[in-house]
Amino acid sequence: MPERSLVVGGVTPFTTIDFPGRLAAVVFCQGCPWRCTYCHNPHLLPSRVPGARPWAEVQAWLETRRGLLDGVVFSGGEPLLQRGLAAAVSTAREMEFAVGLHTGGVYPERLADLLPLLDWVGFDVKAPFDDYGRVTGAGGGHAARASLQHLLASGRCHELRCTVDPALLDAQALGRMAKDLASLGARKLVLQGCRRDGVGLGPIDPERIRAVTDTGIEVELRGA
Repeated sequence: MPERSLVVGGVTPFTTIDFPGRLAAVVFCQGCPWRCTYCHNPHLLPSRVPGARPWAEVQAWLETRRGLLDGVVFSGGEPLLQRGLAAAVSTAREMEFAVGLHTGGVYPERLADLLPLLDWVGFDVKAPFDDYGRVTGAGGGHAARASLQHLLASGRCHELRCTVDPALLDAQALGRMAKDLASLGARKLVLQGCRRDGVGLGPIDPERIRAVTDTGIEVELRGA
C-alpha cells in the first residue's frame, strides 16, 4: 500500500446504524489479511482491485456533505491495513465530521496511534483469543487481544460484537471468549446472527447466550 493513499472499495452515502447516534457515511477500505468464512464483504478482501475509487474523489464528495452528515465511518475489509488511513481520518476530522472505525484489531500499534483521532470504534471479536485461526484462517488472536487492551485503556466509546457462526462457535467457545473479554474489563458484547451466501443461519440459541452472560458480560442480540 502506498503510504499516503487510501484504496476505497465503496461508499455508503447515508447510514443510521453503522455509527451509533450519528447520521454518517461509510467508507469501505479495500483489503483484509483475514479470511473469515462468513465475511459480509468478500469483494473487499483483495488489497487492490480494478476500478477502486480514489480517496481524492471520496474526499471531494464528503466536502459536499458538510452540514448534512454528522460522521464518517471507515470500514472494510480491514481499514488498519492501509497506511493512508491516518491521513484520511485526519482529513475527515478537519471537515468537522465525527469519525468512527470498524476493525478486527489486526494491527494493535496502528490502532493505538489512531485512537486519539477517533470518536467511536466498532470492534469485531472473532473467537477465544487462543483459537482465532479457526475463524480467520490466519490466527491473529494475540493481535486482537492487544488491540482490545489499547481500546479499553483509551476510554473511547466503542462497541464489541461477535458474529456467531454455529459451525465455529459452540457454547463452550463463546464462554471462553467471554471470559477473555471480562478479564480485560469488557462489560458488554453484541452477539450477531450469522449469514452465509445471503441466508441467515437462524437465531442464536439460549445455551450460547447463557454461556456469555454467565461470565457477567451483558449481551445485546442483533439479527443477521
